[in-house]
Amino acid sequence: MACTLRTLFVAAGSPATVFALAPLATAARNAGHEVFVAATEDMMPVVVGAGLPGVAAAPGRMRDYMFATRDGVPLDLPTDTTTRLYFGGRGFGRLAADSLTSLRALSRSWRPDVVVGGTLSFAAGLLAAELGVPYVRHAWDMGEPVEMDRGAEAELSPELAWLGLDRLPEPELWIHICPPRMLAPDAAPGAMMRFVPTGQQRQLEPWMYTAAVKPRICVTAGSRVSPEQDLDFLEGLVGEVGELDVELVIAAPDEVAAALAASRPQVRAGWLPLGTVLRTCDVLVHSGGGQTALSAMQAGVPQLVVPNMPKLVSHSRRLSEFGAAITLLPGQDTPEAIAAACSQLLSTPSYTERSQELAADIAALPKPTEVLALVEQLTAA
Repeated sequence: MACTLRTLFVAAGSPATVFALAPLATAARNAGHEVFVAATEDMMPVVVGAGLPGVAAAPGRMRDYMFATRDGVPLDLPTDTTTRLYFGGRGFGRLAADSLTSLRALSRSWRPDVVVGGTLSFAAGLLAAELGVPYVRHAWDMGEPVEMDRGAEAELSPELAWLGLDRLPEPELWIHICPPRMLAPDAAPGAMMRFVPTGQQRQLEPWMYTAAVKPRICVTAGSRVSPEQDLDFLEGLVGEVGELDVELVIAAPDEVAAALAASRPQVRAGWLPLGTVLRTCDVLVHSGGGQTALSAMQAGVPQLVVPNMPKLVSHSRRLSEFGAAITLLPGQDTPEAIAAACSQLLSTPSYTERSQELAADIAALPKPTEVLALVEQLTAA
């Protein structure tokens, strides 16, 4: 095994895809390895904000790849759940295809010894197969539906054929980052790694680590909220939770948080360090994002999950079935139901007890430094 490995991490087009890879990438860098993190160009501030060297692998935003063919023909989002998952996989396949040119050029100057790709970062497996180096597939959260892989496989058929493959490359190592009992039943065997919250940080204020007088509920719809995406959804959640006799905290990008808090002077809103703030919260209300859900599990906080995408439903249900959350599916998420669910989570100790069990599970998992040793071993042959 080389003393210093060139390790290429491949994320995608959202902050969560970078945050998920950052703990292992940081561990590799701290161990003295050379580390590059590739993602879409608009994610470069997120990569470098995590203290990691970033490489722009694709010029477009994730939405550009999701809602247009390679030739630029606009696509409409399917309404059928299964078709929508397949559709999403094809979008990630288009991102992978567009990333390969830049990643190949990078490899001519800086050839990686191992490629670590996020769950749906399909360019990682293709590049590793082309270079003949180990490929590690790294979960972003609690797992993705298999229909996403099938969609990507169909979209990438020309690239696979060029490599002499008829299916997506299999990784030499899978890394999972959620508690084993929260894994999907059909999850691939692999190494388990402790989840470490790694969102973009900001200067801490005393209230962020101090318990509130009233019950504190944090509401978020993830890191991608904007006037064009999910703002109406977040506004709805805020309006419904804001009617309760609680302290309301809104975790959202600063550019939309100000408007959400404008008519609620008592509400704290903005880009928050969830790894810190959630430890003072009694409930997290969110849209089902896997990194958000894992942050709540790591903090031992019960969750009200209102999934706004089909792929988020299965892992939300697993949380609810375990007793650490309540899930309200589209059509069930009335103001009355949201209020009742928050009250139930606050008044029923078992939800907190179950959430704390998951926090203990996470704390018992191997650290990123321990899992890094497995990655290093892949190059020893």
